[in-house]
Amino acid sequence: MTLATRLLSALTASSGDLNLSLSEISFASYLGDSGFGQIEFGNVIMIIMGIVMIYLAIKKDYEPLLLVPIGFGIIAGNMPYNPDLIPIGYLDTLGGQQSVFKMFYFGVSSGLFPPLIFLGIGAMTDFSALLSNPKLLLLGAAAQIGIFITLLGSLFLGFNMQEAAAIGIIGGADGPTAIFVASQMAPHLLGAIAIAAYSYMGLVPVIQPPIMRLLTTDEERKRKMKPTRHVSTTEKILFPIIAFFITAFIAPGAITLLGMLFFGNLLKECGVTKRLADSAQGALNNIVVILLGFSVGTSTQARYFLTTDSIKIFVLGALSFAIATAGGLLFAKFMNLFLKGDNKLNPLVGAAGVSAVPDSARVVEVEGRKYDKSNHLLMHAMAPNVAGVIGSAIAAGVLLSMVPH
Repeated sequence: MTLATRLLSALTASSGDLNLSLSEISFASYLGDSGFGQIEFGNVIMIIMGIVMIYLAIKKDYEPLLLVPIGFGIIAGNMPYNPDLIPIGYLDTLGGQQSVFKMFYFGVSSGLFPPLIFLGIGAMTDFSALLSNPKLLLLGAAAQIGIFITLLGSLFLGFNMQEAAAIGIIGGADGPTAIFVASQMAPHLLGAIAIAAYSYMGLVPVIQPPIMRLLTTDEERKRKMKPTRHVSTTEKILFPIIAFFITAFIAPGAITLLGMLFFGNLLKECGVTKRLADSAQGALNNIVVILLGFSVGTSTQARYFLTTDSIKIFVLGALSFAIATAGGLLFAKFMNLFLKGDNKLNPLVGAAGVSAVPDSARVVEVEGRKYDKSNHLLMHAMAPNVAGVIGSAIAAGVLLSMVPH
């Protein structure tokens, strides 16, 4: 019971003794129904969390296009109100009238927004680095170990198989894919999963560098890789078509995500649909990012979000991201056992195997140049980075196909 509600009860119970006026009772009633009367401690915690996200986005430049909408959505979703009087929250309905937040949230809960995000990613992604050095695809695959380790950890902590599969996708550091799978398998955990996935994507520059330094030597971090080869236009056009055929047969459950990803890339590379490609990566993508981020934020109302399960998901998310980063790094070192001369890899590029595009590739570039300012690893890192997007979508498709839901 809120402070104002207790005050109203006390005033009403003692009105005869105190001879309170009607205006005083009306004010107490208003106070009880206002935000001042409805606020709870959990709301305060969530509002502070939203403010912190906005601060990190603006001050530290951590995924601002995501964290600003999510952070403000958290604040809006946790502003106190009386749900018996007005429908505002993402689950509220009153007298058949749905709240606007609930209508926005339909794009998340129905799985509509994530494929549209993938369309934009495809339209802005250049797969040349991957086509130039296809073996780097293995690093993107290796980093997906975080997904399956997180799945096992979730089962150990008491989640059922559907919930564990949804939580596991956080290990791929792929927010849209995590939302898509959660909407299908564990909609009641969608808010916590989405916030965890996007939070750790935003914290890539904080989480990854210590792991990269721990698992590599100075000599390995200074290693230069041979320049990427020129990729022809024909190769770029054929890639999304052929890749879609292969991945769709491997993981039919990911056809929606991968279909939109490769369709967007075909729009970019074919050369005759520039207007469509520009719309997919520009206006459409921006609109969907705004609605997705804000909707995810509003879904974190304290009464539903502040639970033991949410805490478990955040802990699992941090561990999974670290494991995914380590998996890519260690597999790069393993590949070097079989490579000779200038074909050897700088192990740092393995950290980009997580699908936080393009932040993890930028972190690899920054980290490599700390030890040798002339060592540019960005283009090399983009190969496992985009491979990680494909890998996490395939992993999601496998889980959607194999786990009953």
